[in-house]
Amino acid sequence: MYLYTALFGLMTGVVAQSTVDYSQHVLTSNGEASGGNTFPGVSLPFGMVKLGPDMFTGSDSYSGAALRGNFTGFSMMHESGTGGSPKYGVVSQMPILGNITNPLVNLNDTRASADITSVGYYKASLGSNITVELGATSRAGFYQYTFPEGRGTPNVVVDVSHVLPSYRKQGLSQNYLGGNITVLEDGHYEGSGDYNNGWNMAPDWRIYFCGYFESPATTKTFTGTSLNGSAVASYDTERSASSKTRLGAVFSFNTTTVVSRVGISFMSSAQACENVNSQIPSGTTLSTLTNDAKNVWNTEVLSKVTTTETNKTNLQLLYSSLYFMHLLPSNRTGENPLWISSEPYYDDTFTTWDLFRCTFSLLHILQPVAYEEYIRSLIDIFRFEGYMPDARSSNFNGAIQGGTNSDNVLADAYVKGVRGAVNWTTGYQAMVKDAEVTPANNNDPRDNSSSTKEGRGALPDWLQHGYITPKYGRSVSRAVEYSFNDFSLYQVATGLGIKDDAMKYLKRSRYWVNHWNPNATSLGFNGFLVPRSALGFIKQDPLSCGGCYWGDAYYEALPWEYSFNMHHDMNTLIALSGGPSTFVNRLDTMFKPGINTSGRSSAFNNTIFNPGNEPSFTTPYLYNYVGRQDLSVMQSRYIAKSYYSPTPGGLPGNSDAGAMESWLIWNMLGLYPMVGQTTFLIGSPWFANTTIQLGGGKTLAMTTVNGSESSFYVQSLKVNGKPWNQSWLTWNDVFANGGTMDFVLGSQPSNWTTGPAPPSPASMVSDTADPNSILTPVPTAPDPKSHNGFERERKKAMMRMVAFVILAITVVTISCAGIWHWRKRNATTKVDIVDQEKGPKQADVSARENESSSKGYKQNLMRWIRWIPNGAPKRDLNRSITTKNDVGSISEDTMVDMKDSDNQSPGKAPMIKVKGVHETSSEEALEPWTPSGTNRRTFDERS
Repeated sequence: MYLYTALFGLMTGVVAQSTVDYSQHVLTSNGEASGGNTFPGVSLPFGMVKLGPDMFTGSDSYSGAALRGNFTGFSMMHESGTGGSPKYGVVSQMPILGNITNPLVNLNDTRASADITSVGYYKASLGSNITVELGATSRAGFYQYTFPEGRGTPNVVVDVSHVLPSYRKQGLSQNYLGGNITVLEDGHYEGSGDYNNGWNMAPDWRIYFCGYFESPATTKTFTGTSLNGSAVASYDTERSASSKTRLGAVFSFNTTTVVSRVGISFMSSAQACENVNSQIPSGTTLSTLTNDAKNVWNTEVLSKVTTTETNKTNLQLLYSSLYFMHLLPSNRTGENPLWISSEPYYDDTFTTWDLFRCTFSLLHILQPVAYEEYIRSLIDIFRFEGYMPDARSSNFNGAIQGGTNSDNVLADAYVKGVRGAVNWTTGYQAMVKDAEVTPANNNDPRDNSSSTKEGRGALPDWLQHGYITPKYGRSVSRAVEYSFNDFSLYQVATGLGIKDDAMKYLKRSRYWVNHWNPNATSLGFNGFLVPRSALGFIKQDPLSCGGCYWGDAYYEALPWEYSFNMHHDMNTLIALSGGPSTFVNRLDTMFKPGINTSGRSSAFNNTIFNPGNEPSFTTPYLYNYVGRQDLSVMQSRYIAKSYYSPTPGGLPGNSDAGAMESWLIWNMLGLYPMVGQTTFLIGSPWFANTTIQLGGGKTLAMTTVNGSESSFYVQSLKVNGKPWNQSWLTWNDVFANGGTMDFVLGSQPSNWTTGPAPPSPASMVSDTADPNSILTPVPTAPDPKSHNGFERERKKAMMRMVAFVILAITVVTISCAGIWHWRKRNATTKVDIVDQEKGPKQADVSARENESSSKGYKQNLMRWIRWIPNGAPKRDLNRSITTKNDVGSISEDTMVDMKDSDNQSPGKAPMIKVKGVHETSSEEALEPWTPSGTNRRTFDERS
């Protein structure tokens, strides 16, 4: 509760003001465009309120904002830097001019000029000449409207049913479920709204609101007849209304300057009123709020890292990055509606998969008290809900993209000495729950093979086999993450003295090798992580991850990328990669332009390394493990300088709640954290002088000599005044009690790292070990085209025989009309498909009314095709032909996916293009065929 208390104290003048305005270097529009999706509105650090614009562009606006499109409202709650599907955009106001006869028509406005934003301040100029200015505290927002003279009545529409929509049709769009609004005698309004869904598939949740206008108004409430239509069910002077469709109120004024104060709460409307009246009392000015917000940011965040740097671009990158990595998660201590607890409560973790590598490690250094609160919040969520979240929003866990990465956050805190008020006995129980208990399947349409809400959905395979079979989505990337999760348990179990557990989880942390196929080859290198079934390794191109999405073997990264992600077991990885020299060559290949043909890195010179994706974050620093710290510096500095800039398009991918920005900060500081360990890899600082405030009066002071844009290679280093010859150091060296690091830099590499390599705590072997001494031989699974040939012929013959018998019975027992009806219902659509190598083929698709295929699982005597209906969402990849209507939705240019009916997991074959479609009564089936890789379609959810 420290940070919330500090922020509230500042609002009441208790907290001392910062003497330097570091906020002048913050660009609050940084990363807003080009997929960065950052939030440009107003917020305090970890604030529950994030007040900003909502734009209609015809595509998803994840933070509400966009550089183009029309304004549809200015709402109180947003996320920042996220992808997947929009969340929030609730408790909205929208200014409108003129006589409003229907409040559900034309609730939007154009942009007259570029928005003006800075820390604590946002201004929009609308096409109607209305100006909107915003300010905020942690739990309340401030609106100031300036309407033009003589252009009609100034109105503000409060839209309870307003949410950020999603246009991707994944079944993840937010829904307004119902609510109420009441305008009281003194003119202020209260109410609540119920919503669900969004990227984490949240069940129903409720937010309360309380709003005041500083000027008198006439009021009407309104309801709609439907959620999406513009027809009004009621629009009158009734002071109270409720509706499960559209709902809100119109406030009309006779003044051109209108000020509104709004509070929100998850507890009650009375608490929402308390929040706004205590944090923004009547009479508060916008300038006061803006100045107070700047002081909060300067005192609590930006002053934690100071430098003598004068380069404007570098200062903007540093302080903008610090700003955006402190917007999420949201501190909702005291605002938890689900259970009563004295523990802190944080929500809006979006997501731990993105944040555990860099962001939480940096928060530990910069915000030690708030960081401990967050650890306690994770454990408290486990106490009351059964699992720690990997992602959480609107008080609900989900979606878990890989492993249980809160385990990694806890382990990192534990090994670096976080104790305080953390109950580590319960914390370890939460970790064991992740490692041992399979969560219930929440049937996520993105991957219904296991839970995506929480826990380890593929745990049955992990415990039984020590690897994960393709019956579970993200099988290989999950195996990589489960290994590291188990290493995290090993670290905490060791610290708690639970020796048997420690040994068990250390062994399990090495299971990743069970997916390592030494015969997998790519670009002249042998050995990569591949899918594995009970029959053995499955053939896999290391430069392809298929759709790279929830149902694929690899999530959001190529096999090449994941094959560098065993950071707790680096000696084993280096040995399996061919030894130190080959490992350097493999790393070099990651950064070569033009060799990644997947299209996933086209914005980055088609390198395999993807700076916009978290699985690649650590890769540039791995040279430190093989004596080439100079190459770590060269590659990571090039990435930072090439793909980050202080502009709206200045991020290489989604900000991911500050994950990208925290990676950049570590690069600027010249260090990189190895999560779950006390190790920090040494890079090269950007600045001549940098001081990091560590709390408790401790600091880490860093200096460089001879540094410049072309002189950044380390020549020598002193740590705490003593010569240092290692490319790494530990938490205790410079962070536990503070310290100093003094670098001498030069324009050419220097062999200064003559000391031991960084630790590899899970390894049983050296980095020069023979791979044959590490691996157990695993066969290659048979090619389905050859392995099942005889069986398919037998099934084909059976199909023909059964078809003949049915046809004979029908002829004998049913009238001619009945025969005609039978043929019509059981007609087969023959789909012409084209493969670039094999030429035309045909596929019969049986479609039977009133018959479900359960996506083709174990359906005998029938063949299915998965397809994407033209213009349909990607989630329809999971559908299969089940009805006559489904057949009718196949047309030319549809992408289809051949599957055999007896396969356990449909949809693993490559996609192929429909050339033509025609209907035939033939019962003949096509010989099973897997198209060549040249026709595969790649989809990237994070684009």
